[in-house]
Amino acid sequence: MAQRSPHPGGASRVRRRALLGTVVLVVLVALAGLAAYLTRDGRSPSETPGPKPSSPSAASASPFGPPAPRARSRALPVPPKTGDPIEFGKAAAEALWSYDTRAYSQPALRKALRGWLTTEVKYADPASVDKVVPSKVLWEEMAANGQFATAKVHEGHFPDAFTRALQEDPGAITQTYIYAVTVSGKQSIAWKGSPAGGAESRTTTLAVQCRPDKSCALVGVMPAVAP
Repeated sequence: MAQRSPHPGGASRVRRRALLGTVVLVVLVALAGLAAYLTRDGRSPSETPGPKPSSPSAASASPFGPPAPRARSRALPVPPKTGDPIEFGKAAAEALWSYDTRAYSQPALRKALRGWLTTEVKYADPASVDKVVPSKVLWEEMAANGQFATAKVHEGHFPDAFTRALQEDPGAITQTYIYAVTVSGKQSIAWKGSPAGGAESRTTTLAVQCRPDKSCALVGVMPAVAP
């Protein structure tokens, strides 16, 4: 159960988490419902668990333009300049699934990932991004072993229900320009003494905002994967 925050910004953080937790359900019902929900004032608390692993699926074509460059391994992730929600979502997933305890600190990674968020604070959900970053205690343990993770994205697509809703009412998205994007790939982890490490498949659904006059930005990590 969500607890009341003693800090002035606690209520707004809870509202943003509630927004994102509900968006994934609304997207699966109708795009018009998503737009209506995003402009509501009343929101209730909900949890925002991390993405669940899943097997990758076939790639989808994107109509928004050429792919954007990815952030380099071992460097803090920098958001690409693109108006394509699918390409941005793929880059964001790669950034969220990657880290290098040898190259930077946990606060530095957390700050860098928050830099991917939309500046429209009523939509941004930083708490969902923070939950993807290992805790400070865990980070210190991983750093002692020189642990790092790299990610390879296999594909990204709009969830089926989101696509159908967009086709039925193309104009409904023009208020928020927030898209649901599901990304599949693989995360590989290695550490000192085990350069081969291990790997697991990952799938996540992200909320991405792409206004026509701006580059895309991350809204947050959905609490569940939308196929």
